Amino acid sequence: MRSLDIAATGMLAQQRNVEVVSNNLANMNTTAFMRRRTEFHDLIYQDLRRVGTTSSDAGTIVPSGVQVGLGVKLAAVYRIHEQGNLTATDNTFDLAVQGKGFFQITQPTGETAYTRDGTFQLNASGQVVTHDGYTVQPGITVPSNAIDVTIYNSGQVQVKVEGTAALATVGQIQISTFPNEAGLESIGNNLYLETPASGSASSGNPAAVGFGSILQGFLETSNVNAVEEVSNLISAQRAYEMNSKVIQTSDEMLGTLTQLR
Repeated sequence: MRSLDIAATGMLAQQRNVEVVSNNLANMNTTAFMRRRTEFHDLIYQDLRRVGTTSSDAGTIVPSGVQVGLGVKLAAVYRIHEQGNLTATDNTFDLAVQGKGFFQITQPTGETAYTRDGTFQLNASGQVVTHDGYTVQPGITVPSNAIDVTIYNSGQVQVKVEGTAALATVGQIQISTFPNEAGLESIGNNLYLETPASGSASSGNPAAVGFGSILQGFLETSNVNAVEEVSNLISAQRAYEMNSKVIQTSDEMLGTLTQLR
């Protein structure tokens, strides 16, 4: 009885759907988190009567045929790169990208990762780093005697050194964009890696054509919509229940067969 296997694929698909929704809700307060959405494909079809075949010696054609679907499968978990809300923190090294772009982060392996999480700090050497201590490219160092740091929309970093009136430029933050942001690989810790699906990174100064601008003292919040996620959760739960009902009905039909005398 095909309905048992078909309903089982439906239950498994909705289980994955609930897992994605639960991950979205769990990261509601994660800085710059991008919500995910599940995409499903129908499985292959079994032809009991192939469409387009001849049905008589006169050459008549079967107009629709008989195809039986074999269920559903998870096709993709799509990441939605929609700008989250910007929250003022008044912290000097909290940065947000308004528009397109990712900060460039140097991992301990030397590989470049990308993030929209701008919760940066200074390490013991005065370098701007992430909360894990990874260096923000291109390795900006703030002097220990600096009494004020200003980061402009264009990414230029200037400091006011004690005893001097003029501001000194200590670096230029650059951001990267990708042809297909959804193709980036998530590796945790709010970091992404470039993949063949994402395309090659294009780096440039913030506020330039095609790049977002930087806001100092702001952070981008998660783009998860709690109401929408709860609605999706209810929908997935109902679909799961209906597929389980199909299995129950199929079992009762098989039970009827075994009771025949």
